[in-house]
Amino acid sequence: MKIALFEIEPWEAETFADLEADHDVRYEQAILDAERARAHADADVVSSFIYSRLSREVLETFQRPKLIATRSTGVDHIDLDVCRSRGIRVANVPTYGENTVAEHVFALLLAISHRLVDAADRTRRGDFSQKGLQGFDLMGRTMGVVGTGHIGRHAARIARGFGMEVLAFDVEPDEAAAREIGFRYVDLDALLRRSDVISLHVPGGERTRHLIARPQFAAMKDGAVLINTARGSVVEIRALMEALASGKLRAAGLDVLPEEPVIREEAELLRAVFTREHDLETLLADHVLLRLRNVIITPHSAFNTREAVQRILDTTHENIRAFIAGEASNLVA
Repeated sequence: MKIALFEIEPWEAETFADLEADHDVRYEQAILDAERARAHADADVVSSFIYSRLSREVLETFQRPKLIATRSTGVDHIDLDVCRSRGIRVANVPTYGENTVAEHVFALLLAISHRLVDAADRTRRGDFSQKGLQGFDLMGRTMGVVGTGHIGRHAARIARGFGMEVLAFDVEPDEAAAREIGFRYVDLDALLRRSDVISLHVPGGERTRHLIARPQFAAMKDGAVLINTARGSVVEIRALMEALASGKLRAAGLDVLPEEPVIREEAELLRAVFTREHDLETLLADHVLLRLRNVIITPHSAFNTREAVQRILDTTHENIRAFIAGEASNLVA
């Protein structure tokens, strides 16, 4: 088979080297777009990460693809309708970073609660004043976890370790996990009203698009903190800016933004201006958030530890191996 892997670093390619004996394996460090799809149009298996948007145009450029092996849990960057209509199977990586992403939640939260970015910047300048750096304890506060899959449950465990009360919301509650970890399920409105910190752990897609918008911000405690390591589309970005500006939110820690793939490349930004492919108001809001002092943004790096990336690679390798052998492995479409 012809296997094309995109967004892959040289060290990551080593995981797939054993496939080269029996298959034509090609590696691209660049994202997958229509131009690069044309260069690999005869690929049977295509693998990429989340920054490659597998739109109708990209998918239809391939002549006869059999498998999309995404190196992610989420599949909202793939046009699944096109895959189904063309008989293309889609495999994902169901779990790889439950501890990794949950740890990043608390990296963001501790950076906010201890004013770490401001403190580090100040001391680099030789200023050891503590004025304006007073933070707040996590112990005794309430954390609301929205979505209790693998990552959400691990975030709840860590929160309990900090001595926090944990409330949770999920459309499919896991009461056994709640008893084991020590959190309580409530409805979303109650979670928003009672939580000092709200952490989002839901998949992207239409069902969760703008799950947190103006009505939800209005329901929150004054001075709450929002952490989003899920998907940028889950939060209505202009409503977030209003909540930060009004003081409804004390701060936000974000690892994801709605127009984040566009921000990554200035060439894409310029094309967006002319094609209107992207929501320019949202894009502008993203840029404004990057400059707010009470917002900490990381570049979708919550997953990015050596161990978690290797787990992604290993699972993707096994997904491809299983598919070639005629066995189903982690198929989502």
